[in-house]
Amino acid sequence: MILLAAFLIGIIAGLRAMTAPAAVAWAASLGWFNVSQSALAFMGYRWTPWIFTLLALAELVTDQLPSTPSRKVPMQFGGRIATGALAGATIGAAGGMLLVGLVVGVIGAVIGTLGGAATRARLAAAFERDLPAALVEDIAAVGGALLIVAVIR
Repeated sequence: MILLAAFLIGIIAGLRAMTAPAAVAWAASLGWFNVSQSALAFMGYRWTPWIFTLLALAELVTDQLPSTPSRKVPMQFGGRIATGALAGATIGAAGGMLLVGLVVGVIGAVIGTLGGAATRARLAAAFERDLPAALVEDIAAVGGALLIVAVIR
C-alpha cells in the first residue's frame, strides 16, 4: 500500500508539482504517518506544510497564465520529478522504504507529467479552451492528493 501511495503521489506531482509535497507535509505534520526518525523529518515540521501550501496555491494561479511554460520543458519536468521524488520518499520513509519510495515517486512523476500533458491537451481540445481543462486538472490533483494521504493514514 505504501509503494502504491508513493507512486500515485508521484503522478500528482506530475500534474501539479507543489500539490504533492504540500499534501504529504500536511499528513506528516498532522501525525498521519511518522517520518520523525528519517532524513525527511523536516516534512513534519510545523511550518513545512504552510510553505508548500503557499507554493501550491501560487502554482495553481500561475498555471492558468498563458506565459507559463510547458510542463515538458527541462526545468518544469525536472521540478516535477524532484517534488515527486520528495513526496514519494516521504511516504516511503513512513513505511521504512525511503529510497524505494523515492524511485517509485519519480516514476509516477514522469508518468503524471507526460500523461497529464496529453490528457489536458485532449480536454482543452474538447472544451475548445485551456482554462476548463486546467481547472479539471487542478481538481483532480488536489482531490487525488488528499485522497492518497487520507488512505495511507
